[in-house]
Amino acid sequence: MTTLHPDQIRALGVSVLRIERDAIERLVDRIDEAFVRACELCIGCSARIVVVGMGKSGHIGNKIAATLASTGTPAFFVHPGEASHGDLGMITRDDVVLALSNSGETAEITAILPLIKRLGVPLIAMTGKPESTLARMADVHLNVGVEKEACPLNLAPTASTTAALAMGDALAVALLEARGFTESDFALSHPGGSLGRRLLLKIDELLHTGERIPRVGATVTVAEALVEMTQKGLGMTVVDDADGHMLGIYTDGDLRRTLDRGLDVHATPITEVMAADPKSIAPGTLAAEAVKIMQDFSITTLVVCDEQRRVTGLLHMHELLRAGVV
Repeated sequence: MTTLHPDQIRALGVSVLRIERDAIERLVDRIDEAFVRACELCIGCSARIVVVGMGKSGHIGNKIAATLASTGTPAFFVHPGEASHGDLGMITRDDVVLALSNSGETAEITAILPLIKRLGVPLIAMTGKPESTLARMADVHLNVGVEKEACPLNLAPTASTTAALAMGDALAVALLEARGFTESDFALSHPGGSLGRRLLLKIDELLHTGERIPRVGATVTVAEALVEMTQKGLGMTVVDDADGHMLGIYTDGDLRRTLDRGLDVHATPITEVMAADPKSIAPGTLAAEAVKIMQDFSITTLVVCDEQRRVTGLLHMHELLRAGVV
């Protein structure tokens, strides 16, 4: 076994990344009319994008199908070997086939090409060989060829699979934009985990409501407001008028400023020192939107008001943290 010096190991790692970087950079000039046509075929597809590929190309194809599906373009992967033994029935006349093969001569794929053509299904090929069988039989060919693999033997699919993956991402993102796919659409296909919570969770599930809301009237002193703040433990209180409309809020930070001014907390009306125009949000707001407001303005509590400026709840950063939104 050959032992490499640490510097040699690092040099090999850098070499791989540079070769793969160069392979991706060369794709820029290939975002051409063929790429536009491939996007048009996918946009015009009334069913699904069926992705096929063998070996390492199959792994890349699987990921491309998953990316398409999660960004608004219905897609799934079919193993071309299984397609010859029944799975070809998964492809309908309304689909579009995206076939990946670096050589363009993969036997399992070329074997099903006549059947795909007989169905009249549009075929997009992604190969490294523009003169290959697959490229020639395709309605659109996307050239993902590379000068060399990152493998020192120039054998293991490395730069070529990276290029194919990058082209697939380019296709998926172009389709995402063309379809007007939004963050809300993305959330609907990613309901699980922290991503789903961040994009789908609404503040209504996290609010302090009813008796848990610290609130005082407009006639109280700062000292009286502090009692309410201490009892409710949120570091602030809402200040309401006689009809229950919010006039402002008073926070721990406001208390520090009150003391810095040398004011008597037992004599000073709360309305003289409260923040009269606090940040607030409406019920039903996405938690992710609330987080952005809180981060942008460096606040830990948001007031939730209805259209009449009546406070219906308070949202504290602690609740967002517990929910995994932050």
